[in-house]
Amino acid sequence: MVSVTMLVPKIDVELCVGCGACEDTCPDVFELQDDGLSHVIDATACSECECQEAADSCPTEAISFIEE
Repeated sequence: MVSVTMLVPKIDVELCVGCGACEDTCPDVFELQDDGLSHVIDATACSECECQEAADSCPTEAISFIEE
């Protein structure tokens, strides 16, 4: 049996400033919520968008990827 590891985006809310750059790049994955910070709303949609581009555009480097 082959195990498949998937990298999923994670936001460090301690670093997030709520600029919305990630939501602009990947609206299916990231969303600014009522607390003014960005949150991952659908990590599985990451394979269909530009999550690495969103991470690269984050001014505080709040987006990382974890194995799932």
